[in-house]
Amino acid sequence: MPGDDEINFTILSVPNIHQELPFKSPVLRAEYFSFILTKKGSGVYKLDDNTFPFGDKSIYFTNPGHIKSYELYSSKEAQIIMLTEKFLQENVHPEIYSEFPFLLAEIVPPNEQTETEFKELEMLFNQVDFEFKNDSKYKDKVIGNMILILLMKIKERFWANYNPLVEGEHSSRIVKSFKKILESEFKKILGDKQGHVKLQAQYFAEQLNLHPNYLNSVLKSKTGRTLSDWISQRTLSVSKSLLVDSSLSLKEISYLLGYSEPTHFSRFFKKNTKLSPRAFRTANKRL
Repeated sequence: MPGDDEINFTILSVPNIHQELPFKSPVLRAEYFSFILTKKGSGVYKLDDNTFPFGDKSIYFTNPGHIKSYELYSSKEAQIIMLTEKFLQENVHPEIYSEFPFLLAEIVPPNEQTETEFKELEMLFNQVDFEFKNDSKYKDKVIGNMILILLMKIKERFWANYNPLVEGEHSSRIVKSFKKILESEFKKILGDKQGHVKLQAQYFAEQLNLHPNYLNSVLKSKTGRTLSDWISQRTLSVSKSLLVDSSLSLKEISYLLGYSEPTHFSRFFKKNTKLSPRAFRTANKRL
């Protein structure tokens, strides 16, 4: 969250933090979730290449990893909740994305509420604000239960038919960006024979400004495959190509693929093919 990596939850009054209007925010890539409830106000949210106008009685949420900004034209009554994946998992639900897959949605326009619907959400936000200012030792758990209700309301009203796999097949920016980086790393091997490539989960997450756990959840939800699955399957495919179509030694191939020891590579290869790299090379040698 802004200026303090130790803060996992906060709720703020938008008019209090933006007293001079109109206001145009800088472009940023946040590492937290945000839920914005606007009772009276207007402006636009910009998410990657999308622009969403919003007005009175609307709710909007964003998740980590996106390039985002916003403009406020007016803001008389509005609140924003910002919380991290850690807070959600520890205080709302340990399998937060399984229970609420819409949290992985990448394109989420603001949703305008009816008067009755908005009042329910407003009561929740106000109660969260009250508990946040309280010094109870159970504060996080109490707030977590209220966030659970908020997520249930959102799930019930707007996301009953949300299917992250369908979104992933068509327009997932995070999945596309990950695949591009993955291919770039392997291009160094197949094209330029440059090692030592970086095939660790942490590396890919850092390139996308995401937590490794969040990136893994996005990939698993939207493609059905985990981060390690993607890396392993591509590593296996490229290693087969190098064994058959190059004269590189097993030690050189191991190094190119990021393994510190050839025995580690051999163990990985045999586990996935039932053959040692040497036996696979012999069996598939070009005539």
